[in-house]
Parts: sequence; structure tokens; C-alpha cells
Amino acid sequence: MVVNSDEREWTWMDEGINTFLEYMAEYEWEENFPIIRNQQNPLDDITRYMTSSNQVPIMTQSDQILQFGPNAYSKPAAALIVLRETVMGREQFDYAFREYSTRWKFKRPTPADFFRTMEDASAVDLDWFWQGWFFSTDHVDIALTDVREYQISTKDPEIEKDIERQDDIAQRPENITQIRNREEGRTPRLQRFEDLTDFYNENDKFTVTPKDRSSYESHLEGLTDRQKKAFERALEAGHYLYFVDFENIGGLISPLPITLNFEDGETQEIMLPAELWRRSPKQVTKLFVLEKPLLSIDLDVHHQTADAEFANNSFPQKMSKSRLELYKSNYKAKNMMAEMIEKARDEKSENEDNGKSVPLDAKNIEDKPAAENDNSSNEAQDEKAVEKSDRDAKPENDNSFYSKALRKLIDKYDQ
Repeated sequence: MVVNSDEREWTWMDEGINTFLEYMAEYEWEENFPIIRNQQNPLDDITRYMTSSNQVPIMTQSDQILQFGPNAYSKPAAALIVLRETVMGREQFDYAFREYSTRWKFKRPTPADFFRTMEDASAVDLDWFWQGWFFSTDHVDIALTDVREYQISTKDPEIEKDIERQDDIAQRPENITQIRNREEGRTPRLQRFEDLTDFYNENDKFTVTPKDRSSYESHLEGLTDRQKKAFERALEAGHYLYFVDFENIGGLISPLPITLNFEDGETQEIMLPAELWRRSPKQVTKLFVLEKPLLSIDLDVHHQTADAEFANNSFPQKMSKSRLELYKSNYKAKNMMAEMIEKARDEKSENEDNGKSVPLDAKNIEDKPAAENDNSSNEAQDEKAVEKSDRDAKPENDNSFYSKALRKLIDKYDQ
């Protein structure tokens, strides 16, 4: 190899970078290439490992690594994909990566040399990225927790009181007792005896009073000329202000690819940089000033950050859909190559019984499990261990909630 990485001490510098380059070659080979476990996006698969137990950071000496395959192959490759597509951008990443290969050809770089070169060549501070992806076992799970909409108030009571009345009706619906009294045909006394009406029946709490008008005039008189012009421009623009709350559940800092869905059907994509978290790594609020009202907001619709949980990536939250199996399934990984060979063997055996021959000679063919495309047997074994631990963690007790629910469904449809 041109760059002589120390694989014995830092396996990821060799195998992880090679896996990343292999992914890039497979993307250029064809679209929707089944890169890993018949999936075309490695970032959707790596979350299984990153949320599992019994793992260590990538920057662990090679002879002490747990789950060797994902740690040294898949996770570094996934990190570089995120760095290229989401954090730095292709132009900056490709230039910096090429510079690293040039500076360290025929030399023996360390991880610090790789980190330093990528930052120096791109002029991008990536300390937060190396810390999160390479020196910790945190994972990406950003939740979009709340959205609040505002508009600039005119302060004019003739306008604002009507808006407050409509908001009050929307937020406080008619009470159930009044609805049922009407359904039973009960007529309120005020409707039967008109002489019982008074001042408060003719005016509600949103009626504009002389004091309200006087306060508005005093407000305008207290503004300077500059403030009046700014206030008038803000009212004329009619912008919608949205305060959007994000929560970092997984612990790993990440940029935020936002998709704004407007009421008129249009969409807008915005990338919020990771520096957004610099003052608070757990929770942050972002202000959006928009010209038209929003219908909803989505986070990471292209699955480009290795987010482990997409159920909390939309506001309002979307209903998740799935299928319910009415029996216990015994999960077994699909091995397409082995199944095709088995079918060919059956056909050969049938033809031999009939005195015919087939061109396929399966005498020296061995059944091999379909490993990941990074060509690592260690990685395949460790990923199987992750799958087994995930299945073992699921409740198998017949008295569990789901078992009871399934029995009830079976009894219902069996009648």
C-alpha cells in the first residue's frame, strides 16, 4: 500500500478506510447496490452496532477490540461517509482526503496524523467529530421535540382582540355539560327570560375598551422614528416565527438536515451545522423566520447522519406503520447465494436420476455465509453476535403482553 498504516495497532486506519473506499466504488458501480446485508445505505445498518452493549471506541488498540468487525470496518467507514456527505461536503472532504494520501505516501501515519491533515487541508475544526465518532461509544439520536409558531403583534386592540377570541375558541372548546344539555332539549333561563340580560351578556372579555385604545396610542407615541419604521416593516413583512426544539438523546453531536414542509405543498431543505450544539450539547432551540406558514418539519429524511431512531424525527409526530405476525417467528438471516446453490443442486440431483446432466458442477462448492462486502470474516461473526444478542433480548415468555395479545387475535379470527 502507498500509505503504510499500522494495522496491528490501529486496524481501522487500514481496514476502515479501505471499507469506506470500497463503499464509494460500489456506489459508482451501480445504483441501489446492496452494500451491506442487502441494504444500499450503510448508515442504516451501523446503528444496530452503535446502540448495542459491550462495545468500545474505535480508538481502542486492536488487540483489545470487542466486536472486531463493526468496530474496525463498518463504523469507521460509516463515520467517513457522514463526514463527506453531511459535515464537510464532498469538495472539501475529497481535497483533504487526497492531501492526506499525498502527504503520507510511503510513510507510517498515526490516527493523529489523519485527524490533523483532514482539518489542516480543509480549514474545518473537526475536534467534536473525532471525539464523538472515534473516542466514544455514543450514537446519533436527535429528537425534534417541539415547535412553536409566532407572528408579530400589531398591538392594535381592534385587530388583536379578534385574534385572541378565535384562539380562545380553538384552544377551549365548548364544555361537555353544555353540549349534553342542548342535546336533551334544555333551554337556558336567559333565553326564556330576556329581561335577565345585563352588561356582561352583551360584552365578553375580548371587547375593546377605551382603555385598550388609549394604551395602543401611548405605545405608538413612545416609539422613536427609527423604532416606528422597524415596527412598520415587521408588520408589513408578516413573517412567521418558529422556535424549534431539538434534544440530543444518543449523546453524539451531529449536524441537523432539516426539511420544512409548507402548507402550500412546497418544501425547503436546510442544513444546520454541528456548531449549533456548542453552548448546550443536550438541548438546543433554533429560530426560523419564514414567509409562509409551515405544515410540518422533518429531520434527516435522507438518512445521512446514522440516526438510530426515526420515530422522533418529525413534528407533528407521524404514526408508524408495520405488520403484525400472528405466530412466533424463528428469525434466520437470508443467504441468497446458498439458496441458489441449493436449488441448483436439487435440479442436478433430479436430472441425474433421469439420466441427464447439468453444466453446474457443485462438487467443490461449499456453502458460505453471505458476509458483508468489506470481505471480513471477523466482521461477519461479530455482526452475527450483535444479531443474536438483539434476539436474545426480546421477551420469549408465553405470558408476555404480546403473546397474550396474539392469542386473543388468533382466537378472534379463528371463530
